[in-house]
Amino acid sequence: MTATASSDTSLVQALAAVDLAYSDPARARLLARSASTDSADPEVLAVAERALGLAAAASGDFAAAVRHLMNAVEGAEAAQCSTRAGEARTSLAYIRLLTSGADAALRELDRADASLGGGEPAARARMQRGLILGEIRRLPEARDCLDEALVLLDEAGGNEMLEADIRNNRAVVCSHLRCWDAAHADLDRAEALYARRGLLGKVALVNHNRGYVDAQRGELPAALVAFDAAAEGYRNAGLHPGLLSVERAEALLAVRLVAEARQAAAEAVAEFTHQRNAVDLVQARLLLAEAALFEGDTTTALTEADRARRSARRQDRPRWTALAGYLRVQARWRTGERSKSSLTAARRTAAELTDAGWVVQSLDARLIAAQIALGMGRRDIARSELGSVRSARRTGPAELRARAWHAEAVLRRAEGDRTGAARAVRAGMAILDEFQASLGATDMRAYAFTHAEDLARLGVELAVESGRAASIFAAAERGRAGALRFRPARPPDDAELAGELAELRQVVSDLWSGEVTDPASLVARQQMLEQTICDRARHATGGQSRPERAPTVSALCDALSTSMMIEYVELAGELHAVAISDGRLSFRRLGPVAGVETALDALRTGLSWLAVGAGSPKSLRAIVDVVDRRARELDDLLLSPLRSAGSTVPLVIVPTGVLHAMPWSALPSCAARAISVAPSAALWHRAATDSWTESGPVVLAHGPGLQHAAAEVSALAELYEKAASLTGVGAGVADLLMALEGAKVAHLAAHGHFRADNPMFSALRFADGPLTVYDLERLTVPPRRVVLASCDSGRASVTSGDELIGLAAALLGMGSATLIAAVIPVPDKASRALMLRFHQHLKAGCTAAAALNHARIETTGDPGDDATTAAVAAAGFLCFGAG
Repeated sequence: MTATASSDTSLVQALAAVDLAYSDPARARLLARSASTDSADPEVLAVAERALGLAAAASGDFAAAVRHLMNAVEGAEAAQCSTRAGEARTSLAYIRLLTSGADAALRELDRADASLGGGEPAARARMQRGLILGEIRRLPEARDCLDEALVLLDEAGGNEMLEADIRNNRAVVCSHLRCWDAAHADLDRAEALYARRGLLGKVALVNHNRGYVDAQRGELPAALVAFDAAAEGYRNAGLHPGLLSVERAEALLAVRLVAEARQAAAEAVAEFTHQRNAVDLVQARLLLAEAALFEGDTTTALTEADRARRSARRQDRPRWTALAGYLRVQARWRTGERSKSSLTAARRTAAELTDAGWVVQSLDARLIAAQIALGMGRRDIARSELGSVRSARRTGPAELRARAWHAEAVLRRAEGDRTGAARAVRAGMAILDEFQASLGATDMRAYAFTHAEDLARLGVELAVESGRAASIFAAAERGRAGALRFRPARPPDDAELAGELAELRQVVSDLWSGEVTDPASLVARQQMLEQTICDRARHATGGQSRPERAPTVSALCDALSTSMMIEYVELAGELHAVAISDGRLSFRRLGPVAGVETALDALRTGLSWLAVGAGSPKSLRAIVDVVDRRARELDDLLLSPLRSAGSTVPLVIVPTGVLHAMPWSALPSCAARAISVAPSAALWHRAATDSWTESGPVVLAHGPGLQHAAAEVSALAELYEKAASLTGVGAGVADLLMALEGAKVAHLAAHGHFRADNPMFSALRFADGPLTVYDLERLTVPPRRVVLASCDSGRASVTSGDELIGLAAALLGMGSATLIAAVIPVPDKASRALMLRFHQHLKAGCTAAAALNHARIETTGDPGDDATTAAVAAAGFLCFGAG
């Protein structure tokens, strides 16, 4: 082979390496090194160095990328290969953006333009300029550059891969310009072109950008689907995922999955710091600051925002500088600062955010500025700030429109129009209802209510100012347990979810057995499976456009009949209550929440000690005294002011905040009355008025490790002669779920485990592993009445808006009318006696709440150790739902 032929072959190899650098960096390195070994031609060496630089960038090694690309530039210029030098500078420009800032990147492109003529190299340089201009938010210029790049490419005869690159980048710019259809059209075309060549890494990049576009639009389930597809594509192609973890975490933060977002942000900060990737580090620090704010960690928020702001200023990136300033304003606001300087900072930041394109954040900054101004008596400033955001009420993502209605409500309230302010609150809440409905996953729906928290609070404040009990009740209901009004949606690949849940059961069962040689690897597998299950469930979209209409007060009173309902409301650290009885509503202020929290902690602790039964008779008597005293104290705080103490009428309680953990049966006023607890009045009414027939099987099942569970199920099987009993190894989760489908009564005696770190994995233990919330949500028709005869089965994670996540909450949200579950640890033997009596009364025709009340009275007898544990069991179980 001649030297010329050898050089030609090597050049083809080097150019192929350039094309493969981002889709298959390992293969690109092999080709580039082979080309440079086989040829001493300066052009070949320059192109090979460029390929090595791009492959290093794809793998996140920016220092190596700069070194190789500078070698390419210097080698090409020394050999007077101006086109190759320009191409290398074009590639180097983006790395300069990541490591040195926009000015350095644009200077590199100016040098490249001087070296390039027309054709493909010029089109590539124009694309790169558009990419960089988009990064620094010069969006119209960026789109013009990308449009020009396509024209230049067409004039040069076309190149499908370069066209795909241009369209992929233009889609991001279109999304910033809110041209959603154009963005998706570009992404679809780019994906088709990449897929035609089998470039998996490039397809992953398209999915990454598709997720970003969908997240910007507010289509969060679609965004997570795309992000997860991108992550898999990057892994398969051996590519560094770049900002994927940060942008995915931003989507999670949009539905207030704060813990996951913060962890991802912290990991990204560490990684980008190690890479010396100064540009992406800014975005990671800002995400960490925002997540810290949501967790109330203003110290971390301020530290990270300040670091990001200094870096963004050095890099001449006003967009990110403005966002850092906004997070500082937010932190100062949340710490209670209401000074003249904080007002000035909020107004200045709002203007900077508007200029930088941060529309939602700009609205929020103006809202903060207006509220500070109102507190200082500067209504003119408040009116000016709020008046400028009215136009955002009608278009854009849900968060944007809801913030605009919030601003409108604040403005109307300041002008004395409380009725108009209340209407604005309702309009904003309706938008957020639709947003919740668009989400299919229970945890996303629950945490998403955080968007409505401030708006809902304003609605309650307006209602309390009116003094009208009916208005207060309606405002409280609008912001309560909204996620449970929707049935959980199954993800598109539900069969895969079922398989992953089955594998998780096996892994957890092996860990429970205590007979594994390498528990650490099993724990790692458990964590991986749980994350995969969460991710898959979050791909589901909601099936309802909005929740069902809330019942009228008249309809609620008809359903209550002779029962009394109490709905508790917390506002600014104070507890209030609305009582509905005999067709009338009344409102009472009850006092500070702090006093209730203290007494409740002591009561729960005392009951837990008594459940164990350990200690001398003297110490146990002392604990009984503490429990009695705290129970009376809570009774005086929560029930006596509402004239319910001493009454025997059935009671429906709608708790708030810490009251969701209240063992209501332990309070003296509840000792001889039927009690049911509901997440909201609307959910209680739905369950209480739902028509149903006494059809369907009775299902009895027990799990391992409970001493009296088998005897309990055996006794109940005699009571319910045709019941389906699942015992021993026959009580596996798959068989149990099949039996539970459409059951009229289900009694599940098993160890319960509430997962505070992830309530969706709260579980009951059965023969082959845990029955989780995700498992229950796969039921089409849930059991009508459910008894969870286990400790802590009634506990739930309580988020903003009294949104609940847990086993009991899941069943109520799915449509179970009544649930019997424990909110504290209960003694196994004592709970067995209570459950047997409960079912006897239930079968005799009592309502579930009445049956539990009768059983509770009958199992509490004369003083003594057995009587004490019986009393604890009686206090621990509650009736949730319709009663």
